[in-house]
This record gives sequence, C-alpha cells and structure tokens, in this order.
Amino acid sequence: MFKIQNQYYLFFLFYLTVLLCSCQNSLLDSKTNVIVGANQIYKYERLIKNKNIGIIGNHTSVIFKENNSYTHLIDSLLSLNFKIKKIFAPEHGFRGSEPNGADIKDEVDIKTGIEIISLHGKNRDYGKIDDNDLSNIDILIFDIQDVGVRFYTHISVLHYAMEASARNSIPLIVLDRPNPNAHYIDGPVLNLKNKSFVGMHEVPIVYGLTIGEYATMINGEGWLGNNYKSELYIIELKNYDRSIVYNLPIKPSPNLPNKKSINLYPSLCLFEGTNVSIGRGTNMQFQIYGSPYLDKNLNTFSFKPFPNPGSKNPKHKGTLCFGKNLKNNENLNEIDLSFIINAFNDSDKKNSFFNNYFIKLVGTENLKNQIINNISQNDIKRSWETKLNKFKLVREKYLIYKN
Repeated sequence: MFKIQNQYYLFFLFYLTVLLCSCQNSLLDSKTNVIVGANQIYKYERLIKNKNIGIIGNHTSVIFKENNSYTHLIDSLLSLNFKIKKIFAPEHGFRGSEPNGADIKDEVDIKTGIEIISLHGKNRDYGKIDDNDLSNIDILIFDIQDVGVRFYTHISVLHYAMEASARNSIPLIVLDRPNPNAHYIDGPVLNLKNKSFVGMHEVPIVYGLTIGEYATMINGEGWLGNNYKSELYIIELKNYDRSIVYNLPIKPSPNLPNKKSINLYPSLCLFEGTNVSIGRGTNMQFQIYGSPYLDKNLNTFSFKPFPNPGSKNPKHKGTLCFGKNLKNNENLNEIDLSFIINAFNDSDKKNSFFNNYFIKLVGTENLKNQIINNISQNDIKRSWETKLNKFKLVREKYLIYKN
C-alpha cells in the first residue's frame, strides 16, 4: 500500500515540477524571449556582404544584448566591417529627439562620419527617397520600431522605401519588430480620396500587423502602383505571437514616452484633428486630454502645456486646460470613441471643435458627422464592420505569425 501511495506521490511531484517549469518558461517567453530581426545577423549577412548599404532607421534600430543593454544596428554592422554608405532618417530624426513636425536637415553623423539624409525636411516630399541618393547603394535595410497605427507615419516611410527599392531595382531587407498594438483590429478603413502621409492605404486605424507583415501586404496588394514590386526580404521575429504583451524597451518617439501612451495613442490621436490637447507640452503626452473650452465641472483634471523637447509650440501653450487623466485607466483592446464624443459634448466651442486635419487622420468624413449628430459609439462601430471584415480577409493572407 505504501509503495503504491509513494508511486502516486512521486508522480504528483513530477507532474507539479513539469507544470511549474512550463509556466515559468511561458512567462519568460512573454517577457524576454522575443528575438527581433536585427539581432539575427546570421540571417541577412549573406545579403549585405561586400555591398554598399543604405539604412532607413532611427534610435530604435538596435541590437539587444543579454544584460538589457543594446548597441545601435549601425555600430554593430560597422564593427563587423559591413559597408554602410548612407542613413535615411524619418520623422523625429535619426536619434528620435526632434519634436513632431520639425524640419530636419541633412547632416553627417558625428560618431561614424556617415551621411544622414532627412526624409522629413522642407526640401523633399515627406518620406520619399530621391533616386540620386541611391546612386551608390546596392541594398537597403529598413529597421524602425512601429506602433501598429495607420497615422503613425513609419508605414508611409516604409511604402516610399519599397517604392524606391522597386524603381531602382535595389533589394530591401525589413528587420521585423513586434507591434505593441497587434492584439486587435479596429477603426474606420481609409477612403483613398483622403490619402495623405498620415494614411496611404485602405486599412483601418489599428491593423494588427508587424512592420514586416505590412511590407508583404504592400507588395502583395500592388499598393506601390506602376506594377512595382520591391525585392523584399523579411527577417522574421523569433518566439513571437500576437498574444505576447510586448513592452517597447525604447520609446518610439518623443511624445510616446511609455506603454500607457502607446496603448491610448490610437484613441487619443483623433484629438490632433480638434481644438483639444492630448498633453503635448507636458510629461503625460497621450495619457491626458483637455482644452480651455471643456466644462470644468465635468472635466476636473487640469494642466498647462508649455514648450518641451517633444513639442516646441504645443496646442494651448500656457493656457489652463480642463479634461481627463487616463493614466490609470485599464489597457484598451479597441479604439475608445467615448473620449472624443464626451469632449465634443462638453465643449462650448462646438463650431470650431474639428479642424481640416481630422478627416485626414480618421480617413473618412463619416466619423465627424456621426459625432456631431450624436450617434452612439456602438452604432458608429457598426458602420465600420463591412469594410473592417473585408480588410481582415486581406490581412489574413500576409500573416507571418499566425497566433
């Protein structure tokens, strides 16, 4: 009898140990075990060996080390004697320190002596790479951390990089990185008559793809036009799926300082097309909203925006704004329209609440009219469903990470 009980006891201990190890490994995977494309040099070194390289990147283009530190991709590749000839820098600049909308000039990187071509300056169309700048380039690498939102302009830079790649028959390597907003798909699908640098494709505001998956969709759907196809190489993530909560180790831009701002960004950025501030000029960007015109009895949180490194001339500079602090709200799994609906209803400047930028941001005229006409959030979202479902079928074709 004791022998049988002892056998059951040993089996129980074994089962418990396996279960605990499994749980522990699962936790490790979700926190630390994602390997970004940049780290897997062995997968792309044959493509760049003895080639003149152009890198489209910024401060997030890094290779992570085991001790939670990192080195920049450019420094790492130079140390391995790869030939980097030019850097192409998107909005916020190569070092990611420039405020939104800043005119960024071409320069030479002090550390490496490599020429930096600004893709966000007065003398060029935003995001576009000039053919003359590619005259001595054999291959391009795109490595920028995205946040998975249509009006976050790195996917527009990606489009133009692919266009330049196809036009000049230069291969393009995309080093994939996780999308912190990959866990849902939501928002109105862009109407192409509202196409702009903040929205170039018929996709919803939140599209649920990594930057690598998005690149394959641009190619596959023929969005480059002129029958262009980029010779595309995706260096895939390892140990990644969309269920993983991936907290970005480096803030992707000056006004997205933490995971809360990144989670709220798809919902709060709609305010950029209104007379309401989303906290630019404070240290709580995209975690608060307010304006001088909201009913202060209903909007009891207050703040004053002032120029700071993220915004040289913030909306309502030096003026007391009344609104809401969302810093402690639960994380969102959908776009929350209640913020902008409530702000409109609480505003005493309804006639000037929306500006012309709003339609560019949302990609459709309908949402503005629906809010003005007091349509409920549920009814607004129902009006998106047909086009959203159509997009989901398109998206499905390009999923690299199935979960």
